[in-house]
Amino acid sequence: MIRVLLADDQVLVRAGFRALLDAQSDIEVVGEADDGEAALRLVRELTPDAVLMDIRMPRMDGLAATRHITADPALTGVKVVILTTFELDEYVFEAIRAGASGFLVKDTEPAELLRAVRAVVEGDALLSPGVTRRLIAEFAARSKEPTTVAGLEHLTDREREVMALVGIGLSNEEIARRLVVSPLTAKTHVSRAMIKLGARDRAQLVVLAYESGLVRPGWLG
Repeated sequence: MIRVLLADDQVLVRAGFRALLDAQSDIEVVGEADDGEAALRLVRELTPDAVLMDIRMPRMDGLAATRHITADPALTGVKVVILTTFELDEYVFEAIRAGASGFLVKDTEPAELLRAVRAVVEGDALLSPGVTRRLIAEFAARSKEPTTVAGLEHLTDREREVMALVGIGLSNEEIARRLVVSPLTAKTHVSRAMIKLGARDRAQLVVLAYESGLVRPGWLG
């Protein structure tokens, strides 16, 4: 059972998400919060699998709450999905850097929301290729000089290659076709790279690919 916490200051938004999620046999909404402080308290109390976090909330915004969650070793299994009104909200970039596993627009289609919740808990790619590439373009636009990324030296040549392909927005299936390997093999390389680098999820792997200089602006193809 996938346990989800809803954090949004709009009652109607939470009610809509709860109705949709609770109707699924494999998903359970375990709590609701209408501000960031309450969300953080409930996450520590309930340790849900995923948090749907509004970025703009009173008392503590979603960005600050996300930082607290991702910095807490006791909450490493909690995935944060940022909710926003627009796909490239000005804070989304910082939210991903803070450790959020991805983001969804609030008016996303029900089927996409359900797919996203299940995918993020499984550690797979959360964002659609189109949205991922727009997000990556934002990283590229803001990228600075490469920095040293701990653990990068432990990656094999193939793992570096796969990490770079993740960094330009390719899914496991696309990576498999590019490298002429099976999707399972591609997923294994991605998982090993994440473990060696201490990346929480695929979104953080993208961040590290840019910060390390493994991927540079203009490589989107």
